[in-house]
Amino acid sequence: MVVHVNAETPGDERGALLAFLDAERGGVRRALLGLTDEQAATTPSASELSLSGLLKHVSEVEEGWLARARQVAPEIRRTEENWAESFRLVGDETVEGRLAYWEKVARRTEEFIGSLPSLDATFPLPDEPWFPDDARVSMRWLLLRLITEMSRHSGHADIIRESLDGRTAFELVALERGESWG
Repeated sequence: MVVHVNAETPGDERGALLAFLDAERGGVRRALLGLTDEQAATTPSASELSLSGLLKHVSEVEEGWLARARQVAPEIRRTEENWAESFRLVGDETVEGRLAYWEKVARRTEEFIGSLPSLDATFPLPDEPWFPDDARVSMRWLLLRLITEMSRHSGHADIIRESLDGRTAFELVALERGESWG
């Protein structure tokens, strides 16, 4: 999982944005290292967020934005009635299964972005009260939106993990590499 994003090839805006998106995905994935599903479902801070809930949420958010950009219906439609389920594993869902699903979504995102003739291509925002009427956004906007979303929740994941067992992002990077920190 990427920690440092290498400089892009000059002029490779698409590659740079995808690299930053993957680095932020890594923050969420890394926070889950070495935890059981039960540990990942705990809510050790003042909020109701858990690591497994964040994982589910970010995978659904990425899939939802990708569907909007492709102008197809999202795989999962969240409503007021089922919104809370987007922040917790239900039924037979597992962290491993959610990570595998997110990996597929990430590959689809990268393939879609790679297939575009330009990041200037646009798509309409959905007809929802929190979006302006008849607004269109670029694929560049989409990538920046996803980076923002992942970055926000990567920070949440850091706090939750440290609240769970005291492990910091630096320790988790070392764990991921099979090294010790400190």
